[in-house]
Amino acid sequence: MGKDVIIACDFAGAEQTFAFLDKFTGKKPFVKIGMELFYAEGPEIVRQIKARGHKIFLDLKLHDIPNTVKKAMAVLSRLDVDMCNIHAAGTVAMMKAALEGLTRPDGSRPLLIAVTQLTSTDQQSMEEDLLIHQPIDQVVMHYARRAAFAGLDGVVCSPLESGKVHDACGKGFVTVTPGVRFADGDAGDQKRVMTPAQAKEIGSDYIVVGRPITGDADPVAAYARCVQEFVD
Repeated sequence: MGKDVIIACDFAGAEQTFAFLDKFTGKKPFVKIGMELFYAEGPEIVRQIKARGHKIFLDLKLHDIPNTVKKAMAVLSRLDVDMCNIHAAGTVAMMKAALEGLTRPDGSRPLLIAVTQLTSTDQQSMEEDLLIHQPIDQVVMHYARRAAFAGLDGVVCSPLESGKVHDACGKGFVTVTPGVRFADGDAGDQKRVMTPAQAKEIGSDYIVVGRPITGDADPVAAYARCVQEFVD
């Protein structure tokens, strides 16, 4: 499994998205389609981006009763994305149902990963808002182990936790890590962050990078910098 940089295409609509992707005339980057863009444009935006030759991480973070998630995943499996996700907090039963729904009749499916704790969550907010009082590292590891037990391919976690996830669940268990910023960049609303080079060192398999690339005056150069620091 090779490392890769995933660009978070957190745009309001198709026009902005395609104007951004048109800048990449060479290598087609792996892109993340999140809630904002998917809810604005629907499944067609996924089909159009896929037709352009991009790998796609469909980041909708499903979290519902097992039967609802299973049926939703069966629909999403028709979009030919490369990766999608759910919340580990939905329980093992929900994660297993998601995997079942996502698997096509021929046995193929996208990678399925689970969100442990969002990178905007820190110890204080987890305790005050979620009434979870264990250390955040322990919570993340517990969710990761439950995701592995359910048969998922990996988790979304902070890059600070990716090495520990591999220790707990094996090197083949995928870690997808947002909260990545350049050393000279702004952390924004992310609280648990790391640079691409640090994420590489600690063992992240994929990094998800949004504003440091999409908000840069030269996004192609910013993407190349990320690839150089994380992959090369």
